[in-house]
Amino acid sequence: MKEKTGNKVRRSTVEALVFLTVFILVFGILAHYMGGKNLLGTIMHTAHDLLLNTVFYLMGITVLTGALSKLLSEFGVVSMLERILRPLMKPLYNLPGVAALGAVMTFLSDNPAIIALGKDRTFASYFKKYQLVSLTNFGTAFGMGMVVMLTMVSFGHTGAAFVGFFGAVCGSIISTRLMQRFTLKSSPEMDAPVIEDTTAAAAEQTDESVSEKSLFMRFLNALLDGGKNGVDLGLQIIPGVLIITTFVILITFGPNADTGLYDGGIGQGVPVLPWLAQKIHWVFEWLFGFSDMRLIAFPMTALGAVGAALGLLPTFDAAGFLDGNAIAVCTAIGMCWSGFLSTHTAMLDSLGYRKLISKAIGAHSIAGLCAGIIAHFAYLLLF
Repeated sequence: MKEKTGNKVRRSTVEALVFLTVFILVFGILAHYMGGKNLLGTIMHTAHDLLLNTVFYLMGITVLTGALSKLLSEFGVVSMLERILRPLMKPLYNLPGVAALGAVMTFLSDNPAIIALGKDRTFASYFKKYQLVSLTNFGTAFGMGMVVMLTMVSFGHTGAAFVGFFGAVCGSIISTRLMQRFTLKSSPEMDAPVIEDTTAAAAEQTDESVSEKSLFMRFLNALLDGGKNGVDLGLQIIPGVLIITTFVILITFGPNADTGLYDGGIGQGVPVLPWLAQKIHWVFEWLFGFSDMRLIAFPMTALGAVGAALGLLPTFDAAGFLDGNAIAVCTAIGMCWSGFLSTHTAMLDSLGYRKLISKAIGAHSIAGLCAGIIAHFAYLLLF
């Protein structure tokens, strides 16, 4: 017992020393180039600017899309879309038709919406085990899709945004199919129904009859409830936008563009990320068509939080390199990845398949890159 306790203490001490070393090294280098006072000023001013001009902007979108999604659900549009999309599910995704509902729900909300469906016994009864696990990849590829699309369209490149949507759909097919392949290869026993007796899984719905409510009250309740959900989603993206985006800006942009000096202003930093990307610039130029290597910050941020990645777009636009191709590629990668590194673990864990996390992450990493490449070449073909 004492030996185990001693090992824990040593491990904790090593972790603390490694963390402090990395932390001091990273921020020490930034402070060396920017100056300690300027570094702190930039961090505070950038975070404040992101909160006021980016987070509240995104929250406005999430409130409106939340209200719209609730209206679509309340008045049967979601069910209609599910019926329309159902014939495509088997040939494209090797999933039962009801999985289309998962794509619609995550597109209108966020990745975790697919888990609520996956844990429903009636819904799960349509799937084999390996198919149910692949829902994490399938649903994530559409997470926050409406928010991403509306944000991209707001920058004036509607056609490019829809090209990006096409790339994201292609990425979702690749991710889902790869996940199914990886799962069956490592666990052949998962080629079995989730629930053997589908009749036992059926449950009667006890929702309040819509006939008891007037049309106006249904409309009003849907608007308000959906708007509240949008506020919750807007609050959830605040840490990601402020923390991740601020750090990405610190390692992406340079000093004041007018003076060439650091003064603690908004959006300044040491361009480490573009410097690294420039070493293999031909890869990003050929695969994604990026005209400026600072654009690589978007997909890297989207790995952890697509809301934070969207927070970079106003800065890119102000710098003048957010063109149609960048919108298409960023839409595809942002929507397909949609912060999967921060959600895949929790999603698979909640389904009870923690052992497959690495396979899900691997499949989705490949798919997101493919989505961006497809969007780039589709944009070249169409525009």
